[in-house]
Amino acid sequence: MAEKESKITTQELWARLFDVSSIHSFLSDADGRSLPAFSDYITDLAARRDEKPEMIIRRSNLDSSFGHRLFGGTRNPSRDTVLQLAFGFELTADETQTLMKIARVTALHPKVPRDAVIAYGLHHRLGLLETQHLLYECGLPLIGGGKRE
Repeated sequence: MAEKESKITTQELWARLFDVSSIHSFLSDADGRSLPAFSDYITDLAARRDEKPEMIIRRSNLDSSFGHRLFGGTRNPSRDTVLQLAFGFELTADETQTLMKIARVTALHPKVPRDAVIAYGLHHRLGLLETQHLLYECGLPLIGGGKRE
């Protein structure tokens, strides 16, 4: 399944939403709004990058069986799991925002200190452990629920 690019801007979607006479007609017209299933997207992304899910899961520092359930679609990811996968896929900050949108979790925001550090790590192509170290240095919660000690 190839990634489908949306040609409708968010501003145009807002305008369409506020112009419809009924919310039902807006929701039934998925023009430019449908997102693939998360498991389909990450499976396709791995295939396009010619990578095995196991390697991505390993770089993500996820439990192997949990990671395979994500790829198989039997588990839904938390926001932190999506971030771990972003590092496992070695995504850019922009690619991570797309992954988060498809996962239906909140995007990274530069005004949130933890998000800023994570986006910085992604942008500068730091690995998960290097980014965790930056989070730790800044006194921020680690990705994946790890505790600061």
